[in-house]
Amino acid sequence: MGDAVRQPPPRTTVAVVIPVRYGSSRFPGKPLARLGDKPLVQHVYERVRAARGVSRIVVATDDVRIRDCVMGFGGEAILTGSDLRTGSDRVAAAAREVPADAYVNLQGDEIPLAPGLLEDLIHPFTRSDAEVGTLKRAITEERELLDPNVVKVITDRNGDALYFSRSPIPYLRDRNAGRGSLVPSLHWKHVGLYIYTKAALARFADMPSGTLEVTEQLEQLRLLEAGVRIRVWETKQASLRVDTPADLERAEQILTGGKPAWRNLSL
Repeated sequence: MGDAVRQPPPRTTVAVVIPVRYGSSRFPGKPLARLGDKPLVQHVYERVRAARGVSRIVVATDDVRIRDCVMGFGGEAILTGSDLRTGSDRVAAAAREVPADAYVNLQGDEIPLAPGLLEDLIHPFTRSDAEVGTLKRAITEERELLDPNVVKVITDRNGDALYFSRSPIPYLRDRNAGRGSLVPSLHWKHVGLYIYTKAALARFADMPSGTLEVTEQLEQLRLLEAGVRIRVWETKQASLRVDTPADLERAEQILTGGKPAWRNLSL
């Protein structure tokens, strides 16, 4: 008989952990800011509930006000330390109290516009042998390619990340930087949510911050610098990212039926 086909490990339980801090230099108290008739953190939580494949949803926070808010609308929340380095470190701290086969890190200021965003991450991961996964979406506007707040990603032929950067990658040497430098089939935006096996998440939290992570201020580079592969799947789904009070106002227009210009949203 030939060698048996290797099967991916069973991953039947997936916990979505939403790391949330009260403090923010640009928007203090952002998780509790009202978006319509609900706080921002509740909008994120309730949209996760609509996604298939989610076994448990937990908010991991460093502030009792956020914990009490989440428990007040019927959600689950865990208090974590205030000195954790990144959102994924906060997810790792919560995972010690939340048994699961895999953990999704969905930031508390990232509102999925459709459940398909989470499903595009969870479904392929649970059928793969990847230890860490994330998403990418095609860049369609020049301004996104040049914006350092829009993180770019390039992958190898297997779909594993080669690098994440705030700079335009790949750089097109034979074109002038700036106008005319966008090629949608080459340029991809990183969609900032992650899924980890329990073991990979624990390893991430135990790793020292790497030079690349500190330089670009991108937590996922800690893994790449340590030689850990990150599988990247494509999605066409979008999310609303709220970084400032102005973002909150625009998100409210979207969620309540208004029609602001999409180019002005932090998508």
